[in-house]
Amino acid sequence: FERTYGKVERRAFAPPPKPARTSLDDKKYNVQTQNKGAEYLLVDGYNIIFAWEELKRVAQTNLDAARQMLMDLLSNYQGFKKCVVILVFDAYKVPRSVQDVYKYHNIYVVYTKEAETADTYIERATYEIGKHHRVRVATSDGAEQLIILGHGALRLSATTFKAEVEQVSGQIAALLKQLNKPTKSRPVEAALKKAQEERNR
Repeated sequence: FERTYGKVERRAFAPPPKPARTSLDDKKYNVQTQNKGAEYLLVDGYNIIFAWEELKRVAQTNLDAARQMLMDLLSNYQGFKKCVVILVFDAYKVPRSVQDVYKYHNIYVVYTKEAETADTYIERATYEIGKHHRVRVATSDGAEQLIILGHGALRLSATTFKAEVEQVSGQIAALLKQLNKPTKSRPVEAALKKAQEERNR
């Protein structure tokens, strides 16, 4: 037995081994903390348009109008959530040697170059931005969701993201209704009350 497995040692009364680490000594260990900066939201534009039934119907007759509707929805969303929104569209068979990035109100809109898909751009962006910021990606592409998850980004399905946008739109509508609600003028109310009291004397 000893020739095969080695010498048998009795360890029943041996002291337990010391743990490999008993404290987080700054001199020995470096603990990285999560960046608490702005959150980024990347949206796969055409993926969302053709996943949301309302936008899909519009896109069947006018793709530009569907893009505009999504941009306006995300602009309102950003104004309420205060995150950095990047909306990404494929070049969609339009000759474009370089990508085009511009700001629409308070969101960034990216048109990829002709040979680059929105998936590729989003994968690269999540890898770079995710090093220093929290990142979420809205898409219904299952393969893309797995890749961005590997890059540390949080994934949002098209259905979940639609529910979130609708919830924000409802909160904005309620807030506007409350702000636009007519309120009674306190001086007039006080004067009417005083006049009523004098008449009742």
